[in-house]
Amino acid sequence: MIELLILFELNRKILTMYGVSKSIKEDFSVLTTPSYGTIKPALKRLENNGFVRTQREISKGGRPSVYYSITDNGTRELKRLILTAPQDNPIQFLPTARIKLACADVLDKNEQLNMLKQLKNKAESILIDTNNLLNTRELSFYPRMVFDNLMCEYNNIISLIEGFEHACASK
Repeated sequence: MIELLILFELNRKILTMYGVSKSIKEDFSVLTTPSYGTIKPALKRLENNGFVRTQREISKGGRPSVYYSITDNGTRELKRLILTAPQDNPIQFLPTARIKLACADVLDKNEQLNMLKQLKNKAESILIDTNNLLNTRELSFYPRMVFDNLMCEYNNIISLIEGFEHACASK
């Protein structure tokens, strides 16, 4: 997911590693706050794969700085990462779906509709599984409350996706 966030920020402007970190924190801090220890190797991987290019310059303060920019292949990779089918692990679905939805404006209308369909189908599948768990198992108070809350979260994300689908279809 870190690569998606980095490419999203670099798609908007050229940044230093500090700028990438700051932009991610400003735009996504309620969803994630990656450390430099996560960002630095991810930038290196993206550069090695040809998705990001670097330019070294002397900053206004006289210190060397490395600026990162997205390549055409990086733009294609950003879209691929957004459009990749959701993972099967339900614990990763909600944060990943929220990040993909927040980055959807880099996609064209058909790509957005495809992503929304994938996310909605996966959310509905997890919702059904959660409902089945609640209906087939005797659960004590705390687990039942946790799973009831989870069902509310999935209903909310489905409602959000349906709102995006309606807005996208109206374009």
